Amino acid sequence: MRKQKKKSLEELVNENKQQLLKDQEALNRIEERWEHRILNRLD
Repeated sequence: MRKQKKKSLEELVNENKQQLLKDQEALNRIEERWEHRILNRLD
């Protein structure tokens, strides 16, 4: 049996980024949380 190649952090980040770009609902949730945090800092 061959050893499985471990993915680098960069590969994992890119894979996750591509999945998020395809998922509009997840992007919307992230954007709302991000806006909420910024507005809280301004108060």
